[in-house]
Amino acid sequence: MNSAVRDIRDRTRKLIGWQLFAGVVVALVFWLFFGGWWSALSSLGGCLVSVAIAMLLSRGVRKASEVALHDQKKSMLILYIGAVQRFILIGVLFALGIAAIKFEPLAMFAGFASAQLSYLINARG
Repeated sequence: MNSAVRDIRDRTRKLIGWQLFAGVVVALVFWLFFGGWWSALSSLGGCLVSVAIAMLLSRGVRKASEVALHDQKKSMLILYIGAVQRFILIGVLFALGIAAIKFEPLAMFAGFASAQLSYLINARG
C-alpha cells in the first residue's frame, strides 16, 4: 500500500468520524425537540446515507489512484463511474428510507445534510 492510498484511508476515517458526530448531534436535537426517537432514528438514517457515499467515494479514489500509475484514462473513468454510482445510491437509499422504512423525510434530510456539511468542512483541511 503506497502512502497516497494510506493517506486517503486515514482521511476517510477521520471524515466519517466527524460525519457520525454531526449525525448524532442532529439526532439528539430531533429526539429532544421534534418528535422523539423515530425522528432521531430517521435523522441517523440520513447520516448513514452520507457515510455510505463517503465510503464509496474513498474506495473509488483509492482504486483510481492505483490505476492512474498505469492508465490515466481508466483512472478518470473509474472516478466518473463512481460519481454516477453515488448519485444512484443516494436516490435508492432515500427511497428505501422514506417509502419502505417510513422514515420522516425532514429528519432524514437533516441528518444527511449535517453529515455532508461536516464532510465539506473537514475535507478542506
